[in-house]
Amino acid sequence: MARLVLVGLPGTGKTTVARELGMHWGVEVIDTDDALASVLGRTVPDFLREAGEEEFRRREYDVLLEALARDAVVATGGGGVTLPEARASLASARTYWLDCADDEILARVAEGDRPLLGDDPKQALTRLRAQREPWYQEVSRVRIDTSGSLDEVVAQVLSEVKGEDE
Repeated sequence: MARLVLVGLPGTGKTTVARELGMHWGVEVIDTDDALASVLGRTVPDFLREAGEEEFRRREYDVLLEALARDAVVATGGGGVTLPEARASLASARTYWLDCADDEILARVAEGDRPLLGDDPKQALTRLRAQREPWYQEVSRVRIDTSGSLDEVVAQVLSEVKGEDE
């Protein structure tokens, strides 16, 4: 089973934090978006635009299940919590919710290809937060603010893990 799973909106640092935690523990890091792109043979944004969100979420869930079965740190896509079956799987894993202010998220994703943020990223992010925040709360043991430095965020995650293991 996955050592730790990170969920949260796009741009909250899931992949970056996962890489640091994977190095700390000496375990594999699985970014479900990267794993899905590898399976699909194309980028996640391209597949999302071509196949639609429903098909994308189904395929994303298959990749999530494979990742959860491994001793790894798993960084999910921002919408990895949208399917009820995904939430059930995440709730039974050691899942932490990474989050920060919307302005910071928007600055972090400004140069990326984010189809779900569309032409008005601020409005889209507000909508995604309203929709997904209850799901992140449902599946997560703790919410971690990622507005600090990477070292601070990783230290907070490790402290939370240690507290659970004691």
